Amino acid sequence: MPTKQSGSSSSPATRNKRRPARGAGLTDEQNAESGFTASKALSENLQRVLVDLIELASQGNQAHWNVVGTNFRDTHRQLDEIIDSAREFSDTVAERMRALHALPDGRSDTVAETTSLPEFPSGEVDTTAVVDLVTERLEATVSTCRDVHDAVDEEDPTSADILHAILEKLEQYAWMVSAENRVARTS
Repeated sequence: MPTKQSGSSSSPATRNKRRPARGAGLTDEQNAESGFTASKALSENLQRVLVDLIELASQGNQAHWNVVGTNFRDTHRQLDEIIDSAREFSDTVAERMRALHALPDGRSDTVAETTSLPEFPSGEVDTTAVVDLVTERLEATVSTCRDVHDAVDEEDPTSADILHAILEKLEQYAWMVSAENRVARTS
């Protein structure tokens, strides 16, 4: 335990020469509304990406649970990766929207009514069909990201950076998944 030196004061007021701490001077409501706020267009563009990512995860689960056939295990595992990425990206987009004081809407009715992804078939689906169906949905989500990218980048480059990460990963998945059904070209 340190000993008290002679001539020094133990009072915090005399040791700290800085100004006393003060609050922000704004109410919690005012603090929540300060900073950059997304325009209606930016909010709508991010919402478009959000619903496609949520739907991609949901349809990925449908495929994951019902895929059958040759190369089942690899397809099943690859779908796990896609689902995890889509969930993570949807959370990132939704939280970015909240940081910009926009309101993300991930309700099932909203997603079903506004997604650009076509409906996934019910029942068991053969692995070769799943490869094509998932590739189509990955490419649709990529298309939405690319459609809104320039407008998002113009207003908020930070949100565009999020789109870049999404595009990089989903385009990689689309290439890898589609390669399952491709036949090598001959010279």
